[in-house]
Amino acid sequence: MANLVIYRKYRPKVFAEVIGQEHVVQTLTNAIASNSVAHAYLFSGPRGSGKTTLARLLAKAVNCSQRQQPEVGVSPEPCNKCSSCQEITQGRAIDLIEIDAASHRGIDEIREIKQGARFVPNKSKYKVFIIDESHQLTSGAANALLKTLEEPPKHVIFILATTEIHKMIPTIISRCQKFDFRKLTLAEIVKRLEIISLAEKAKIEEKALKLIAINSGGSFRDAESILDQVLTFSQGGSKEKITPAFIKELLGLVEIARIAEFVDFLIKKDMPAALNFISQISEKGYDVQEFTKALINYLRQAMITKINPKIFNPIIAGLTEEEFKKLRGQIIKMRETQIREILEIFLEAENRMRYSSLLQLPLEMAVVEILQQDEK
Repeated sequence: MANLVIYRKYRPKVFAEVIGQEHVVQTLTNAIASNSVAHAYLFSGPRGSGKTTLARLLAKAVNCSQRQQPEVGVSPEPCNKCSSCQEITQGRAIDLIEIDAASHRGIDEIREIKQGARFVPNKSKYKVFIIDESHQLTSGAANALLKTLEEPPKHVIFILATTEIHKMIPTIISRCQKFDFRKLTLAEIVKRLEIISLAEKAKIEEKALKLIAINSGGSFRDAESILDQVLTFSQGGSKEKITPAFIKELLGLVEIARIAEFVDFLIKKDMPAALNFISQISEKGYDVQEFTKALINYLRQAMITKINPKIFNPIIAGLTEEEFKKLRGQIIKMRETQIREILEIFLEAENRMRYSSLLQLPLEMAVVEILQQDEK
């Protein structure tokens, strides 16, 4: 296990370890307990929200040979000791077939699945097919799958996972039990990162874990990848705790205080200072695109707070009390329409960066446009 990356090493082995998605877990465990598992499921939601994790757990639970009969209020968890559970955990289960539709999206691949579904499982109760990124199946492949989804053999369970359900054909959706996975909250991600950090015996500050969670974009898999990178980098014999400053340096993040300083220059209409600021962050090796992304997020938070302070949660947005106080002080000096116009200009600058030979140029032009508009 030592050579496994964190997201594989700490992949949930029972339903109780899954963070968020309580509605999905409850429904699936109820179905297992009452022996009413459906023949086809469709898991949709953002990446890193636990779709394939729950698909594997479902496959493990229905095929577990030592699963205890559930009691009232107790989930029917897989034992993780029988040969079926261990084979699925180790990724060598013959009766669990995982297909990536991004690279196996044609009609020929679906025909192979249909033929394989006809045969009974080698040693398990169910043969489970997990089709990831199922929205990438071609039209012909999706239509070829329809009949099998409608009347599959009793020994087969299909689990389709997608991040873009709007690209799925309606007839596929109608033949599956559909579950919508939500983006994970900051608190949920931090809680799980704390458990992993303790297991790894890593000394890391809570604020550092929050910073990792903020930069994961609601994807727990991304949060685990960042944590893995942080722990690998920090293995140098240092006995000091990993701090937010270390995380920011490693990921090339720009301090919120620096972004607020830049916004102050815009409020004061100080064009030389704003342009000099951009030049400085570029010279110091900061990622200009990352700065622009963080700036847009900051201005978005300013717009939401300006419109209705009650619907804005500084904790979810990843701001400290001091940072949120600074933000509120800035929006008092700005009109709602002004914030929106500035936000639109920086969004356009971010798009232009993709094609610019000088990354900082679109940002500099955005500053000039914003401040020259104010002069009119």
